[in-house]
Amino acid sequence: MMSLPFYQRHHDHYDRAYRHKALQSTVSQYQKETKSKSAVYAQGSAAYARGSAAYRHASAADFSLESSAAYSHGSSAHNLESAAYSYGSTAYDHAAVQSKRSAAYSLDSEALSKSSAAYSHGSESINKLAAAYRLGSETYGLGLKDSNLMIEDQSYKMSPKAKRARQHLVSEDKENEAIDYSVPIFTGREVNISGITDTEEERIKESTAYVAKRNLFATGEGVSVSKVAKSVSEEEHHEKKSRKVAIRESAERVALKKTLEDTQAFHKKLNQDKLLHPPEFVIEPRSHTIWEKQNVKFHCTVAGWPVPRVTWYKNNVPIDVQAHPGKYTIENRYGLHSLEISTCDFDDIAQYRASAMNVKGEVSAYASLVVKRYKGEIDASHLHAGTFSMPLSLGVTPHGFASRFEIKFIDKFEVTFGREGETMSLGCTVVISPDIKRFKPDIEWYRNGVLITPSKWVQMHWTGERASLTLTHANKEDEGLYTLRVVMGEYYEEYSGYVFVRDADAEIPGAPGAPLDVQCLDANKDYVIVSWKQPAVDGGNPILGYFIDRCEVGTTHWTQCNETPVKFARFPVTGLIEGRSYIFRVRAVNRAGVSLPSRVSEPVAALDPADRARLRSHPSAPWTGQIIVTEEEPAEGVIPGPPTDLQVIEATKNYVVLSWKPPGQRGHEGIMYFVEKCIAGTEDWQRVNTEIPVKSPRFAVFDLSEGKSYCFRVRCCNSAGIGEPSEATEATVVDDKLDIPKPPGRIMPTRNTDTSVVVTWTEPPDAKELVGYYIESSVVGSGHWEPCNNNPVKGTRFICHGLVNGEKYIFRVRAVNAAGLSEFSQDSEPIEVQAAIAAPSPPYDITVLESVRDSMVLGWKQPKATGGTEITGYYVNYREVIGGVPGKWREANIKAVSERAYRIENLKENMVYQFQVAAANLAGVGTPSLPSKPFKCEEWTIAVPGPPHDVTYTEVRKDSLVLLWKEPVYTGRSPIAGYYIDMKETEAKEERWRSVNEKPLQKKFLKIAGLTEGVSYVFRVRATNQAGVGRPSDITDPVVAETRPGTKEVVVNVDDDGVISLNFECDQMSPNSKFVWSKNYEPIEDDSRLDIDSKGGKSKAVFKNLGEDDLGIYSCVVTDTDGVSSGYTIDEEEMKRLLALSHEHKFPTIPLASELAVEILEKGEVRFWLQAEKLSGNAKANFVFNDKEIFNGEKYKMKVDQHTGLVEMIMDKLEDKDEGTYTFQLQDGKATNQSSLVLIGDVFKKLRDEAEFQRKEWHRKQGPHFVDQLGWEVTDECNVMLKCKVANIKKETHIVWYKDTREIMVDEEHDFKDGVCTLLISEFSKKDTGIYEVILKDDRGKDISELKLTDTAFADLMNEVCRRIALSATDLKIQSTAEGIRLYSFVTYYVEDLRVGWVHNDTQIRFTDRVKTGVTGEQIWLQINEPTPQDKGKYTMELFDGKTGHKKTVDLSGQAFDEAFAEFQRLKQAAIAEKNRARVLGGLPDVVTIQEGKALNLSCTVWGDPTPEVSWLKNEKSFVSDANCILKFEAGKNVSFTISAVSTHDSGKYSLVVKNKYGTETSDVTVIVITVSGQTDTAKHTVSISGQSQNNITVPKKKKATTMSKPQQEKEKKDIKPHVDEIIATEETSDSKEIPRVEKEKNTENNQQTEKKTHGKAAAARTVP
Repeated sequence: MMSLPFYQRHHDHYDRAYRHKALQSTVSQYQKETKSKSAVYAQGSAAYARGSAAYRHASAADFSLESSAAYSHGSSAHNLESAAYSYGSTAYDHAAVQSKRSAAYSLDSEALSKSSAAYSHGSESINKLAAAYRLGSETYGLGLKDSNLMIEDQSYKMSPKAKRARQHLVSEDKENEAIDYSVPIFTGREVNISGITDTEEERIKESTAYVAKRNLFATGEGVSVSKVAKSVSEEEHHEKKSRKVAIRESAERVALKKTLEDTQAFHKKLNQDKLLHPPEFVIEPRSHTIWEKQNVKFHCTVAGWPVPRVTWYKNNVPIDVQAHPGKYTIENRYGLHSLEISTCDFDDIAQYRASAMNVKGEVSAYASLVVKRYKGEIDASHLHAGTFSMPLSLGVTPHGFASRFEIKFIDKFEVTFGREGETMSLGCTVVISPDIKRFKPDIEWYRNGVLITPSKWVQMHWTGERASLTLTHANKEDEGLYTLRVVMGEYYEEYSGYVFVRDADAEIPGAPGAPLDVQCLDANKDYVIVSWKQPAVDGGNPILGYFIDRCEVGTTHWTQCNETPVKFARFPVTGLIEGRSYIFRVRAVNRAGVSLPSRVSEPVAALDPADRARLRSHPSAPWTGQIIVTEEEPAEGVIPGPPTDLQVIEATKNYVVLSWKPPGQRGHEGIMYFVEKCIAGTEDWQRVNTEIPVKSPRFAVFDLSEGKSYCFRVRCCNSAGIGEPSEATEATVVDDKLDIPKPPGRIMPTRNTDTSVVVTWTEPPDAKELVGYYIESSVVGSGHWEPCNNNPVKGTRFICHGLVNGEKYIFRVRAVNAAGLSEFSQDSEPIEVQAAIAAPSPPYDITVLESVRDSMVLGWKQPKATGGTEITGYYVNYREVIGGVPGKWREANIKAVSERAYRIENLKENMVYQFQVAAANLAGVGTPSLPSKPFKCEEWTIAVPGPPHDVTYTEVRKDSLVLLWKEPVYTGRSPIAGYYIDMKETEAKEERWRSVNEKPLQKKFLKIAGLTEGVSYVFRVRATNQAGVGRPSDITDPVVAETRPGTKEVVVNVDDDGVISLNFECDQMSPNSKFVWSKNYEPIEDDSRLDIDSKGGKSKAVFKNLGEDDLGIYSCVVTDTDGVSSGYTIDEEEMKRLLALSHEHKFPTIPLASELAVEILEKGEVRFWLQAEKLSGNAKANFVFNDKEIFNGEKYKMKVDQHTGLVEMIMDKLEDKDEGTYTFQLQDGKATNQSSLVLIGDVFKKLRDEAEFQRKEWHRKQGPHFVDQLGWEVTDECNVMLKCKVANIKKETHIVWYKDTREIMVDEEHDFKDGVCTLLISEFSKKDTGIYEVILKDDRGKDISELKLTDTAFADLMNEVCRRIALSATDLKIQSTAEGIRLYSFVTYYVEDLRVGWVHNDTQIRFTDRVKTGVTGEQIWLQINEPTPQDKGKYTMELFDGKTGHKKTVDLSGQAFDEAFAEFQRLKQAAIAEKNRARVLGGLPDVVTIQEGKALNLSCTVWGDPTPEVSWLKNEKSFVSDANCILKFEAGKNVSFTISAVSTHDSGKYSLVVKNKYGTETSDVTVIVITVSGQTDTAKHTVSISGQSQNNITVPKKKKATTMSKPQQEKEKKDIKPHVDEIIATEETSDSKEIPRVEKEKNTENNQQTEKKTHGKAAAARTVP
């Protein structure tokens, strides 16, 4: 069960009282049926919508099943019932509509009967859909819980015959009980549109539901429209009524009439005084949401006595039915008042009010109307029939209950000029309020009223705030009026601006502009007509004709279609291939050449029009640019009949175009045509297309004789043969049927804006097929004409833009059609480009400045728009207001008043008046202002002053402005003592007013500073006297603190004659603008001190004699502009400055940028110069030396450059006689100046010497020379490199190095590629000290550079070398030796200047025999002999390069010391063993050769401690002494070997073996015994053996020594690895005088150095005692 709507819940008795009994019975039955049906929500889901069509047909079918037999007869009766019911029913307004529906139903009853079979199926689906929808209706309700609207399922099952049902009343306690929803009969709707809720809040929620579901319904789903309802405009059909129906209707009318008469009689008998009560709305009008162009009707019922009078208002304005005939219909039917609005549009969106009034009072009721437009695909006729249902979302405005959007355009595009080929962009920023999320506007662009669609030529963009349109490649076709339309819901706004596109620069000078607007007309299978528009620019020569080019789509090859130029702007192109697509372009030609091609046409397919239409309606595939045409297989051939309707559709001098219709008898195969021609009056027919028949029913005949008359006929042909010819055409003369138009007339230019003129003209007589007009303009007297448009304009009015303000122009026009361009019209009258004037807008803010008994003083503000010229005066009207009713207006002044204050006299005391003011200018009197608020004419007796008036502002800048005002007319009881100024931001509240000044101002102006840029302010002024502060003035108009672009200031100027003037310029002047100067913001009336001269946009105020009387603020205002003004303050300091400047100008001097100066030039020349700040072309200079003028000649070269102000004199050489004073004297007009320079004494000598030096330097640089003198640098390898930079070198140039005058021989020759010469000195030391020279020489000369490396210079170099050496030092390493522990570091190389110091535990080491330091090669070492634990610690090597110290540190402690000490002990023992081992010191040769029989005596010395054992081996076998060989070992050191007589048996290898506990050594000798005749090849060494003979022997030999056992040797191979660094041990001999040989090896990667261990021998043989 559902509750009643608000208008039925409280007034259910109203429905029951006025219902007809028969209708009440119908409603009762309807309510019972409704209970048994599934209630369906008025706005169905998408599924419900998809079934709505079937549902509506089913409803009608069901209706026809129950009453189809009687319905046609009963409909008329129903009409009468409806008519009778309308007198008492609240639905009278819909009775007519219901009547027409009944008639429509009767017409469709037969058709609806046929649809009855669909009902059963439709009802099942509807019930299922309704159940599904109910599941979602709870969430979709959004505020409709308490008033869910359930309606019937749209089938009006009314009984065939209305039953008489007795009336029943609802008891008081059941009135609020929830009952079924009763549809009020007076609604007259089949379906109630949702949107009726108890409160406005719920209605807003309902609107929110629309926004939430907008996207769903915007797609069109769920919207189905039935076409059951017929238009009200259809003719009504009446059926004959049955007798029974007519009797029933008559009885009902009689009963109703009697009831009404009884009621009226009863009321007449009542006492009226007891029944008086105020009006009361029994039923209030309800709000409606309808569709555009629908009708709407507001109803209300009013009770009250006397009967209230009801007045309808729209937005609180009474509705005048007579002013809008046919729009509004207001009716009153027995207390039921209605307002019907026909064909609603968006202007009808408003709040409507019904006001009921009688003698007891007045009461009002309100209702809103919202008109919507649906963007879906709905038949518009259904929107007006009022019989279809809508989803909820379509019945609510997009933004709830707002009536319309406000759309504003900001940053708009103006008139735009471009050129062909350029990219042009138009744009506007769009501001829409209210801003509704997800409801976006539609942005539409139009050109000349035609909607623009995006293409390759046009791109559109919408960012959400800014709409833009881009012409990617502008052409003249793009010229026109562009309109941006922003559509928001049902409301839109537009903004327009003109775009001009000029011709691109011609490739050939003098060639015409490109044609435009190429179109393809009348396309057929092999034929198309190409049309175009002629260009406005002919290049200075008449256009001879046009070439037409074609290109097949998909290719880039252009083919020229005509060999000779055609003048007519249409041309038939034949020879196309059927099914292919083409594009066309046109080029114009004149004597100078051919123009650029036009923009290509749109693609056109060579197809039969019927095929094209079929393809468009049934596209089978995307367009590819080519259509493949297939022909049907021909059937049995039938010779076609003759074509019909043959006619000449176009005839020119060059061709004739024929058109015909295919024959009716044509068979099933395709047909083609042969065209024949003959000269009129003969029967000599000739076939035109002899080879190939024509496929299209169009043909262009060429090669006709101009002026002759021809007849034409056509034959059809197919495979069966050639048919009979058609009827011949009438004689056609070969000539242009379309004449070139005559020139337009009556060219009338009128002013428009500062840069445009409106030109109008009359159409030429007998003009046919006009394309448009071209307009040209010319500055008077120039003789040069410029086109104003490049795309022909239609109509006889055009605005020519881009003109120069103030210039005078004349205009001419010519007409254009396909035949060509007319002659130019006559030139118009000259017109000066100025803005047109208009009457001013109304003044505003009328206020009373003073009031006495019989007069009042009014004040007002100047109109915001002056109409383009200054206001000449004001007219004041007034009227009396009595009892709130205003009287007639009366004129207060006949003569215009110039001030904005006026006293109106002869008024009545204590009478209330209203006033209005109108402004006047040269254009006339403007619209009067709105009536002021009522003012009472009475004596003001207040003590404080009245309000100041005429408060204005000027000189507005970003942080300041000047406020002006006039004193109050009413001053109060005492004189005015001053003024207070208040200000606030425009949007601030009233309590935000703040005072600008703390103390009252005596003057009537104030410059207000400290404003915030971009903020809008308002101001007011209050006057004060002894009694207090008076009422404030009216507030000013809002003003934004900003400095507008182009703002200029008053500039003070002092001319060459010393005249002081104030100057102001304005580039925003209108034709009627004037410069108005004021002093202290009061008009300047005394011209004795100031002359004012204004010309054009400049004005000058010249002071005659500036003095103290002229001190003040000078302001200049430009009238008829947007507040252009500026001021300049002249105080005492400024006056003194200007007077000093004036004196300087009267007696001028030439200002010098620099005084006279001298400089030496490159060649040793001397240049005297000075520079003036500015010189004119007449400036000259005199040159004086020692009071004598000198002149330009061989010695002096003089020059004066007026452009730069440079004055100079050049002397070739400075001699002793040139000592003195030099003076330059300048004169430029009456301005003079001079400057002197004294060159005497030391100053002169220094300058002379410098000049001589520069002269020599210049000569030196003519040959090879040094750019950079000889210098030195130390390389990374610590070597010294001497280098210098040279220039002007050639191949023959030699370079020679010297040291101390001795030439240094250099192996390599310099190539001078880099211009640098170097000499590398390795391991630089003191021996390299000296003086170095390098000499460059060739045939051009020589140059010498010297470098002294002695004393301090040498010391500096050595310091750098030492620094580099110190930096190259490696980290300290630890090495164990037989004597002790050595710490060492390697450097690149060592020099004595590098000081080395050692520190042990931060204590300087004192060197002794045990601890000593030294350098061996590149090694710097510290030797610690016989180390002890006290030697542990941190050791630092300090290297001092003469300036800076460099340190290297190693830690000799802990494990590092232990390992090093152990290795020392091992090496020490090894040294002892090496020293004491047994060894052969010398004496035995390697080889002995001796003759047989000789005596051999060999001896040597051995040594060892202990004394070694001696033994001999022969051939590796033990050998002992015998008689032949005596072996001796004497004194422990002398060993001898004696053979008295050798024999061959004694030959062999003999070995001497010496051995003790430290080692063994073997010395070998080979003895070779030869016979007397034998030969030997061995090197001989002769010794004396036994004093008998000499023998040859070899002296050197190797000795084998074994010093250690194998385990000892392996132990020696092990390395000592201390913690800190690597220790390398070297084994040495025990002889302390021996210097061990150290072999070093450098590891570049690890930056480590190791020592190779060697076994050294004594440098010389030691004598063993």
